[in-house]
Amino acid sequence: MKKAKHARFDCSPGCSVEAAINVIDGKWKSVILWHLLTEGVLRFSDLARQIPNISARTLTNQLREMEQDGLVCREVYAVVPPKVEYQLSPLGVSLQPILQALKDWGDRHMDLYGKTTT
Repeated sequence: MKKAKHARFDCSPGCSVEAAINVIDGKWKSVILWHLLTEGVLRFSDLARQIPNISARTLTNQLREMEQDGLVCREVYAVVPPKVEYQLSPLGVSLQPILQALKDWGDRHMDLYGKTTT
């Protein structure tokens, strides 16, 4: 039997903290969201260049999940070669204060994890 996501949280089932974490859960989702927030509309290849350590399969899966959750809008153009663009939906844009707070915290505490701030 598969373990329920976020079973370690001490909140009632379906609580708002669990719901919020579930939406941005995943190694790359917050990074993808940050790039879409700061750069606007991006093509798949642009996102792949911005996040060089992510595999194409993982990027595809994370984008699909965020599209299903209503955070990302996907626009497909009927041209050759195919052109697909991604941007944040209004719901995705509403995560801006959370993503900014994560970035600010990371900037302040990056030295604790052996990395330097830029």
